[in-house]
Amino acid sequence: MYKKVVTRAGGPGKREDSHMKATVNEECIGCGLCEGTCPDVFSISDDGVAVAIEEDVPEDAEDAAQEAADNCPVSAIVVE
Repeated sequence: MYKKVVTRAGGPGKREDSHMKATVNEECIGCGLCEGTCPDVFSISDDGVAVAIEEDVPEDAEDAAQEAADNCPVSAIVVE
Protein backbone atom coordinates (compact mmCIF):
# COMPACT_ATOMS: atom_id res chain seq x y z
CA MET A 1 0.00 0.00 0.00
CA TYR A 2 1.31 3.44 -0.91
CA LYS A 3 1.77 5.84 1.99
CA LYS A 4 2.90 9.43 2.01
CA VAL A 5 5.71 10.17 4.44
CA VAL A 6 5.82 13.48 6.28
CA THR A 7 9.16 15.14 6.92
CA ARG A 8 9.73 16.34 10.46
CA ALA A 9 12.37 18.80 11.56
CA GLY A 10 15.49 16.84 12.36
CA GLY A 11 13.97 13.65 10.91
CA PRO A 12 15.00 11.65 7.87
CA GLY A 13 14.89 13.52 4.56
CA LYS A 14 11.68 12.12 3.12
CA ARG A 15 9.38 14.14 0.89
CA GLU A 16 6.02 15.36 2.09
CA ASP A 17 4.86 16.62 -1.29
CA SER A 18 5.38 13.41 -3.23
CA HIS A 19 2.99 12.63 -6.06
CA MET A 20 2.14 9.14 -7.21
CA LYS A 21 2.71 8.40 -10.87
CA ALA A 22 1.50 5.33 -12.75
CA THR A 23 2.97 3.73 -15.84
CA VAL A 24 2.15 0.60 -17.82
CA ASN A 25 5.00 -1.23 -19.52
CA GLU A 26 5.14 -3.40 -22.65
CA GLU A 27 4.37 -6.57 -20.67
CA CYS A 28 0.67 -5.58 -20.57
CA ILE A 29 -1.68 -8.23 -21.97
CA GLY A 30 -4.76 -6.00 -22.00
CA CYS A 31 -6.81 -8.03 -19.53
CA GLY A 32 -8.62 -4.91 -18.26
CA LEU A 33 -8.17 -5.61 -14.55
CA CYS A 34 -6.52 -2.23 -13.96
CA GLU A 35 -9.25 -0.32 -15.77
CA GLY A 36 -11.89 -2.15 -13.77
CA THR A 37 -10.07 -1.47 -10.51
CA CYS A 38 -9.07 2.15 -11.14
CA PRO A 39 -10.82 3.72 -14.14
CA ASP A 40 -9.71 7.21 -13.05
CA VAL A 41 -6.13 6.26 -13.91
CA PHE A 42 -6.16 3.35 -16.38
CA SER A 43 -7.93 2.67 -19.66
CA ILE A 44 -7.59 0.20 -22.50
CA SER A 45 -6.21 1.82 -25.64
CA ASP A 46 -7.31 1.18 -29.22
CA ASP A 47 -4.30 -1.16 -29.43
CA GLY A 48 -5.88 -3.37 -26.75
CA VAL A 49 -3.39 -2.65 -23.98
CA ALA A 50 -3.68 -0.56 -20.85
CA VAL A 51 -2.43 3.00 -20.59
CA ALA A 52 -2.21 5.30 -17.61
CA ILE A 53 -4.58 8.18 -18.32
CA GLU A 54 -3.26 10.47 -15.57
CA GLU A 55 0.40 11.33 -15.16
CA ASP A 56 -0.15 12.30 -11.52
CA VAL A 57 -2.56 9.92 -9.83
CA PRO A 58 -5.38 11.85 -8.13
CA GLU A 59 -5.06 11.55 -4.35
CA ASP A 60 -8.46 9.88 -4.05
CA ALA A 61 -7.39 7.20 -6.56
CA GLU A 62 -4.01 6.30 -5.03
CA ASP A 63 -5.21 3.20 -3.17
CA ALA A 64 -7.06 1.89 -6.22
CA ALA A 65 -4.04 2.53 -8.48
CA GLN A 66 -1.80 0.62 -6.08
CA GLU A 67 -4.36 -2.21 -5.93
CA ALA A 68 -4.36 -2.38 -9.74
CA ALA A 69 -0.57 -2.61 -9.75
CA ASP A 70 -0.52 -5.24 -7.02
CA ASN A 71 -3.05 -7.39 -8.86
CA CYS A 72 -1.76 -7.03 -12.42
CA PRO A 73 -1.25 -10.64 -13.59
CA VAL A 74 1.93 -9.77 -15.52
CA SER A 75 3.25 -7.01 -13.22
CA ALA A 76 3.06 -4.46 -16.03
CA ILE A 77 2.03 -1.55 -13.80
CA VAL A 78 4.44 0.57 -11.81
CA VAL A 79 3.23 3.16 -9.33
CA GLU A 80 5.70 5.36 -7.51
